[in-house]
Amino acid sequence: MRQTASAPSGELLARTRQIATDVTATHAADVDARSRFPAETLAAARDAQLLSAAVPSELGGGGAALSQLAEMVFVLAQACGSSAMVMAMHHIQVAMIARHGRGAPAFDAYLREVVDKQRLIASVTSEAGVGGDTRTSICAVQREQGRFTLVKDATTVSYGEHAEDLLITCRRAPDAAPSDQVAVLVRAGDYRLDHQGSWDAMGMRGTCSPAFRISCSGPESQILPGSFADSSAETMVPYSHILWSSVWAGIAADAVARAAAAVRAEARRTPGATPPTAVRLAETAVELQTLRGHVAATAADFDGLGDRRDPLATMGWALRLNHLKVGVSEAAPRVVHKALQIIGLQGYKNDSPLSVARHYRDVVSASLMVANDRILSKSASMLLVHKDE
Repeated sequence: MRQTASAPSGELLARTRQIATDVTATHAADVDARSRFPAETLAAARDAQLLSAAVPSELGGGGAALSQLAEMVFVLAQACGSSAMVMAMHHIQVAMIARHGRGAPAFDAYLREVVDKQRLIASVTSEAGVGGDTRTSICAVQREQGRFTLVKDATTVSYGEHAEDLLITCRRAPDAAPSDQVAVLVRAGDYRLDHQGSWDAMGMRGTCSPAFRISCSGPESQILPGSFADSSAETMVPYSHILWSSVWAGIAADAVARAAAAVRAEARRTPGATPPTAVRLAETAVELQTLRGHVAATAADFDGLGDRRDPLATMGWALRLNHLKVGVSEAAPRVVHKALQIIGLQGYKNDSPLSVARHYRDVVSASLMVANDRILSKSASMLLVHKDE
């Protein structure tokens, strides 16, 4: 039976914990082994009304703040990194529509439909030929008689074949500059996906992220108001870097939990003696707590802005979000590696209950999701002129 649409944040988190334990963890190994979409988790999330967690409560959604969404994906990531990443990316798209389309009749109606039908939204920001720069587009939306048409060659479209709808970035018009972008909501039935590759990846296999050529059309009212430059700075980047970081932290946390189980088992074999690995576990726990604190503090400060969006356009916030993404994406793999060293061979074996093989493979994707070198290059330019306040 489907849960009621609107729920306090504590209830949403409780539902997430139950799904992570009863459903997600059960299927995680199979999702990874078969590189398949985590259908069971998404079905349970729909029944629990989790796909509308980021929809404002006035429209019937959960009204969850960013820090609450971050905690929800952190919990899921401890069971399955792919499942958590799918949910994180969906929440980002919902937030984009809720924060930048709110008040437009077409988008208010759509958000209510997300609540009623628990529609899954995928992101299409990647594009062949732009070198991984999501703030540049080659493709352009064309408008005629109240409708649009668009064709985009995307290098990755996570869970695109399993989503109802897509949120696609493109140039505002055929004569617009590459950085003059808009975001377009494309609904099921209004687009065609043509495979341009496969998804047999090292990790995050359940995200199902091959390349596609996307051909679509729809009513012009589904073009998100304003510029993508603004919505990216105010929503896409903060939500992405905070939610992704929370996913990576969750993967690392489960690896540390497995390391702790290994140390406790060793201690039971040698009563009265502290295992040598206990000190290494303590060191690793410090690093895990540090990266979790980094995510939590950034999310809390974002939520503390309330309706104020001007600060998000400042160099200070841009640097802070860049530092978060790079810092956590580099720290989380270190934590998983340290957990593996503590566990030893049982952590290395795929068929062991203490295995961190999936964690290891999933978390190394972190530095590639918007490449750290690209982010650091932008940060370096800003640091030349930015002064701490």
